Amino acid sequence: MTAPKPSSPNSDHSQRQHDPWAAPPQHAGPQHGGGAGGGPGDGGGKPPSLAEALPVRQEARDAVLVTLAVAVLGVVFGLLWLWLAPRVPLISDGDAVYLKHPEGEEAMGADGTFVLLGLGLGALAGTAVFWLRRQGGVGLVVGLAAGGLVAALIGWKLGVWLGPTSDLAAHAKDVGEGKTFDAPLKLEAKGALLAFPFAALAVHLAFTAAFGKRDPEPPLPPAPPPAW
Repeated sequence: MTAPKPSSPNSDHSQRQHDPWAAPPQHAGPQHGGGAGGGPGDGGGKPPSLAEALPVRQEARDAVLVTLAVAVLGVVFGLLWLWLAPRVPLISDGDAVYLKHPEGEEAMGADGTFVLLGLGLGALAGTAVFWLRRQGGVGLVVGLAAGGLVAALIGWKLGVWLGPTSDLAAHAKDVGEGKTFDAPLKLEAKGALLAFPFAALAVHLAFTAAFGKRDPEPPLPPAPPPAW
């Protein structure tokens, strides 16, 4: 009687290779590219860190605060426009309303006054924002542009609302025939609304270029050794 021969690893491997019902071999060691942990090949990006999110939140907060602060100037804008804009005199003959001075330039003067006030208040806003926040930033620029436009819109609507009524027929009837009364305040050139934000951004950019903080210049590379 002969003793059974001990099986070798090679014989086991050959049996598994020819046996279709054999279990797959188990490989030791970590598996790369799979699993819930997310290996190098899983394709998932890391969420932004707190240090990366803070500058974005700061810029957004600056934009909102500057927008609100500059928009408040729209109230001053509207009151000044109502006070300084030239009046357009009208007169009624009982049937229709006419310009008292057909060749007058009062109507154009209202637009010119609006532009000058927008440039002045915009320059004031740009100067104030720079001196309060000299480090600059995208949020300040966005806030100046948005706040300047909102302030111009508020000044326009407020001046028209507080000015003479736009119901010319009722107004002429109230003052009587042959009496002079003021025309409603109008802004004919809507492009004048851009004067405020343009001046604010231009002045802020000028101050930043002249007095803003600058990044330190990189050190010069060492001089090469002399060739003998």
